[in-house]
Amino acid sequence: MFSGPMEDRLAIRELNDTYGDGVVRKDAKTWASVWADDARWNLMGHEVDGKDAIVSFWQQAMGGFDAVSFSCVPAAIEIDGDTATSRVQTQEIMRMADGTTRVVGGLYDDKLKKIDDKWLFTSRVFKIVAEYNPQGE
Repeated sequence: MFSGPMEDRLAIRELNDTYGDGVVRKDAKTWASVWADDARWNLMGHEVDGKDAIVSFWQQAMGGFDAVSFSCVPAAIEIDGDTATSRVQTQEIMRMADGTTRVVGGLYDDKLKKIDDKWLFTSRVFKIVAEYNPQGE
């Protein structure tokens, strides 16, 4: 479940931490820094291609939240040269713009590539595993 050089696994862990920090601070520049230019993001079946489109979609989605607490824990990181796969468990508490609160446990399946000596996400597929106060209920 965890394989490859420790320094690469640490860099991928820090990439996830940067992603989470961007979410919590609603900082598009920080959040965008983790994506490859040609990345693909599948958010619960909604596919978005290309870094610019991914960031634009994320900014629109974040507009529906007053605040988000986000944390993640890598469950697997497997390095193969300059590519890697990972699985990341997430926990989110979201205060919606309408004042309601949602709590979501999720799972990312990721593909990554080392580009110019920096690990970046090339693909992230997210699904909800468990949820409290689902939107619309």
